Amino acid sequence: MSRFDDQPVFRNGAAISAIDEGLRTFMLRVYNYMALGIGLTGVIAYLIASNPQLLGSLKPFALLFMLAPFGVVMFLSIRLDKMESGTAQMLFWVYAALMGVSISFMLANFTHESIARVFFITASVFGSMSLYGYTTKKDLTSMGSFMIMGLWGVILASVVNMFMQSSAMQLLISVLSVIIFTGLTAYDTQKIKEIYTESDHAEIASKKAVFGALTLYLDFINIFMSLLYIFADRK
Repeated sequence: MSRFDDQPVFRNGAAISAIDEGLRTFMLRVYNYMALGIGLTGVIAYLIASNPQLLGSLKPFALLFMLAPFGVVMFLSIRLDKMESGTAQMLFWVYAALMGVSISFMLANFTHESIARVFFITASVFGSMSLYGYTTKKDLTSMGSFMIMGLWGVILASVVNMFMQSSAMQLLISVLSVIIFTGLTAYDTQKIKEIYTESDHAEIASKKAVFGALTLYLDFINIFMSLLYIFADRK
């Protein structure tokens, strides 16, 4: 074999190495956005929950703060393709901040020690499943489809329980939510990995990173809030 025959192999290897490096950089950007979003949510939630006077002044608007994040995330999801990456990032931070206000009403009911314990449990579960989704060669599409169907069931049950106010049903919803969002963490990580394209323009890559961060943020927050209801100690 001549030295010229070796060159395509070398070029292919270099191309694969470049793609792997680009993918790692992209995923790191996704995780950094997600972590900063969770950090922003946590700081705002802690500051409000730890200040009874501020919490009391915001309680009359609790429903508004709970609905506002939903509106922002829907707008971001629908309009992402048409907005600039800077606008997408700003809306992501706004969403994370609003979520901090929203969950502060819930955190105020639990002890700080149990909240910290549940947070580290959530981080461990999320990290393990996201790593699995990133490294596995198995196609998780069928599992993801099943989890999404289950999620719609949980949403419907949650709406029904708003009127029933059943603690037993809420516990069941929380358990199912942990299972569903744990599975979705692996599925979403794999899908985010698959949307990476080496040839993406910087603007497109940035918006993909924001979308990926938002998706994983939602998985993390839902696992956390569900575990909080199951395991946290009430004041």
